[in-house]
Amino acid sequence: MSQRDTLNAKAPVTLFYDGHCPFCRVEVDWLAKHRHHQRIQLVDIQQADFLQGEYGASFDTMMGKLHVLDNAGHWYIGMDASRALYAVLGYQRLVRFSCLPIISGMMDVGYRLFARYRVRLGNWWEKRKKK
Repeated sequence: MSQRDTLNAKAPVTLFYDGHCPFCRVEVDWLAKHRHHQRIQLVDIQQADFLQGEYGASFDTMMGKLHVLDNAGHWYIGMDASRALYAVLGYQRLVRFSCLPIISGMMDVGYRLFARYRVRLGNWWEKRKKK
């Protein structure tokens, strides 16, 4: 699947997110208020009622990278999950821009770094907010 395939994600999509992550919570709050929020189903993988076996991906796998499942049964993972999500919300121009060769590479690397350190960054951010 190419990055441009993310433009073809079929709504509604299911976004699997870490409800303990401060950055994820900010994004999910924004998505819940978005004018096209009905195109997204939000699933907090930290909830006790989350049935990981139902989706065929383990909790640990989903904790490592963002996962989006579209209505046609296609999985989008990592930066491609963000691209698919934003395409469904109507931001096709932004998604196309993020697929340009140099931009794509930088965003993919940036996403991997963010995903690796998001818990530490989130803890730091939360502490700074409280000061």
